[in-house]
Amino acid sequence: MLLGIVFNVCLIAANLLETKVIQLGSLTVTAGLLVFPVSYIINDCIAEVWGFRKARLIIWSGFAMNFFVVGLGLVAVALPAAPFWEGEEHFNFVFGMAPRIVVASLLAFLTGSFLNAYVMSRMKLACRGKRFSLRAIVSTVAGETADSLIFFPTAFGGIIAWRELAVMMALQIVLKSLYEVIVLPLTIRVVKAVKRLDGSDVYDEGISYKIWKIREV
Repeated sequence: MLLGIVFNVCLIAANLLETKVIQLGSLTVTAGLLVFPVSYIINDCIAEVWGFRKARLIIWSGFAMNFFVVGLGLVAVALPAAPFWEGEEHFNFVFGMAPRIVVASLLAFLTGSFLNAYVMSRMKLACRGKRFSLRAIVSTVAGETADSLIFFPTAFGGIIAWRELAVMMALQIVLKSLYEVIVLPLTIRVVKAVKRLDGSDVYDEGISYKIWKIREV
């Protein structure tokens, strides 16, 4: 439950932080980089301990909460502001996301998260539960790559030059994957602690990987 709550909070925070582009030395990235990779780390933990079916449920809950917050934001933007309030322009910039940004964000999230969980699940069976570090890194790279390849062209295609867009995508993939590698020792400790406390270590043998089968938990 706690991991699911943190997962949802990270996704909502990442969507809001994505509205700011930051400069790290000579690198240009979105502020969502600060928190978004955490959702993939949690995804790895859930898929490793409780299996793909639990990860599927958490991913769909994240999608629903993201959609809910985006919807509330658009309603708040549409409501008339008080005459004395001076922050409307900035508020609208953060919460009044263009439809293509919303579609790009939600589609990229679903694809990347499910691919991450799927790769983690299949590799656990293939490795017979061993090589967690390798599985965590490979699944994250697969998920982050799919996420970036969908989000940036869908959200910014025709707005940002394709060459610059390609550089941004590559940077996001590399930096988010590097994030996973850096915090891997912490991820390993969390997984071991959760397995010990909960007594769970699920192997996804004979399950359905269809993403819409939410009732199969």
